[in-house]
Amino acid sequence: MGLTVRELSGVGDVPRETWNAWLGTEYPFLRHEFMHALECSGCVAADSGWTPRHLGVWQDERLVGALPHYLKDHSFGEYVFDWSWADAWERAGGRYYPKRLSAVPFTPAVGPRLALEAGVSKEAAVRAVAAFLESHGETLSSWHLLFAEAPEVAQWQQAWPALLRRDAIRFEWRDAGYGDFDGFLAAMVSKRRKEIRRERRKVAEQGLTLHRLTGDAIDDAALAHFYRCYCATYWERGQMPYLNAAFFTHLRDTMSEALLLVQARQGDVPVAAALYLRGGDTLYGRYWGSDVTADCLHFEACYYQGIEYCLEQGLRRFDPGTQGEHKLTRGFLPEDSVSLHYLPHAGFREAVARFCDEERRAMAHYRAACFERLPFQRDE
Repeated sequence: MGLTVRELSGVGDVPRETWNAWLGTEYPFLRHEFMHALECSGCVAADSGWTPRHLGVWQDERLVGALPHYLKDHSFGEYVFDWSWADAWERAGGRYYPKRLSAVPFTPAVGPRLALEAGVSKEAAVRAVAAFLESHGETLSSWHLLFAEAPEVAQWQQAWPALLRRDAIRFEWRDAGYGDFDGFLAAMVSKRRKEIRRERRKVAEQGLTLHRLTGDAIDDAALAHFYRCYCATYWERGQMPYLNAAFFTHLRDTMSEALLLVQARQGDVPVAAALYLRGGDTLYGRYWGSDVTADCLHFEACYYQGIEYCLEQGLRRFDPGTQGEHKLTRGFLPEDSVSLHYLPHAGFREAVARFCDEERRAMAHYRAACFERLPFQRDE
């Protein structure tokens, strides 16, 4: 049966149970609760430059799936940077914004993007969505698919050869049968093993203790302290926070089982916090901030606590967030990250394709250099 595509005004157009059944995985960021928290809090709205226009997939008159989709008035909160493309297009007399974007807002975490009812052909759905987007190419400058899983990327490339591929590197920890944190350190060369132990010891020597809160333990006071710390991270860089307190409250109230709050304390007083999300076999490090300046505290709260938690809980992967070559020497591996881009104007597409080709070659060299910096013993 043929599939058609129409726009939805928001995730609220679909019942929570239906949306999550389509998703079919425990990936937390595409869950109805997370997406709805973004929209009902106002973090994602026309006023913030993120106008929800999710693409519903219909089989006859029955809605059987959806792709997150936004009209963007800027490129903030995406973590795949196309500011130079926008500048070039507008210098040439074009209008880059609004653009079309399929991603989870403010969330550079690889995962599924197209959610479908069981039994619906994903290949057919991808072709239907591609035809819809291509038919609207004259009205908008571009469409972008960010942080999709590799199999889904391959399906899009096969269905829509006009898409440009852009490569990047992210960092991820994987359990190689370490058993516990000491087993993880034992796989490293002596120098790095000693440095990590020294970093953890320095946190303790500053009178700081780390505490992991889950479920009901993430009460209003803990959440309010975390949010103050989260905001401070942005204010220190002269930026406004992307997310408001209402978003985090909604998240805590609707999917607390997926949250891990790591709190640093001096005595009984919380002074720093890192909020993680858990899904399936993966832990995701997302938000962090501190009231104090403390040596090595960021490494402890955002990296070592996450690795230790994964080992204790039997989680296989830990995605600590974007960027940061300093992750390499702390046991995080370089992983490929692919985004796909549709630019309807032939001349613009050709110029960006050359850029992506050059960037891809540079990323290949960078990836090889990253592996040379890993701290593990060679047989690992």
